[in-house]
Amino acid sequence: MRIAVDAMGGDYAPAEIIAGAGLAVAEYGIHVLLVGDEARIKAELRGRAGEKITVVPASEVIGMEEQPVQAVRRKKDSSLVRAVQLVREGRAAAMVSAGNTGAVMAAAILALGRIQGVDRPALMALMPNPRGVTVLLDCGANVDVRPEHLVQFAIMGSAYASSVLKITAPRVGILSIGEEETKGNELTQSALPLLKKEPLNFIGNVEGRDVFNGRADVVVCDGFVGNILLKAGEGLAQALEDMIRQEISRSFPAKVVLGTGFFFLKGVRRRLDYAEYGGAPLLGVNGVVVAAHGSSKARAIKNAVRVAVESVRNELVETIRAGIAGRNPKGVEIING
Repeated sequence: MRIAVDAMGGDYAPAEIIAGAGLAVAEYGIHVLLVGDEARIKAELRGRAGEKITVVPASEVIGMEEQPVQAVRRKKDSSLVRAVQLVREGRAAAMVSAGNTGAVMAAAILALGRIQGVDRPALMALMPNPRGVTVLLDCGANVDVRPEHLVQFAIMGSAYASSVLKITAPRVGILSIGEEETKGNELTQSALPLLKKEPLNFIGNVEGRDVFNGRADVVVCDGFVGNILLKAGEGLAQALEDMIRQEISRSFPAKVVLGTGFFFLKGVRRRLDYAEYGGAPLLGVNGVVVAAHGSSKARAIKNAVRVAVESVRNELVETIRAGIAGRNPKGVEIING
């Protein structure tokens, strides 16, 4: 399996991206196509390029601050656009980028197209809970959505949970401010009856705490709310670690008691670390595209490649396509204005 990796995308590119790609090659037995500045990539590889790593030259880079669609159209030889093109051409089974997320989405839609029946591709994230993980989408691709879009998110998230995470009949909930059907804004109240009609294991409204307690396997919301929830979770995990360190440093008894506990909390810390989950698959496009965190270092990139590999091996795109077609058997594309 060949995975295209945007070597120039992210805060720590290209060094950490290349290091992560090397870890992925060693651990997952796949072939990585590193896309970007050939001279810089080869300098970082220090002769490691060979049978399992190939350098694909690209002369441009899309910056984090650039307007996504304009940048994708203007910089056709950017590392990000070229990586997506490799998927379109069949030279790579999937692509990974820690670059401009909006540009990743724009390039994927323009080059690969949307699955028929999907109006809005969505970014998905895995949120830790005591039982495993909760699939959350959308996490920032679509700030403003309609009720029908939440239905599509639910179908795609359920497909990921069943095909990749191997969860039987994943429980799907819609994020709201209360469990009662009367709670929520106009969007959630309008989407609720639509979700009830779908062939999903829909459990109704769920609250913010349910994302982290495992009550639902899939939680859907608009990208504005989802991104805030995702970033709040990351911030809370870091704050908890910082507070424990502060308490340990205050006194010797605290060092003994909390220090011992901190050693045993390493497993919890790992489960809360975004680097463990790698990246967010862009669901709804005709190909496997994974957007990694902009501040990803080597371990996060390695795990983002793992997400891409798992998505390909478990035929995620085909599962989503079948799920969308199942609710629209005649294959007529769904249009919402």
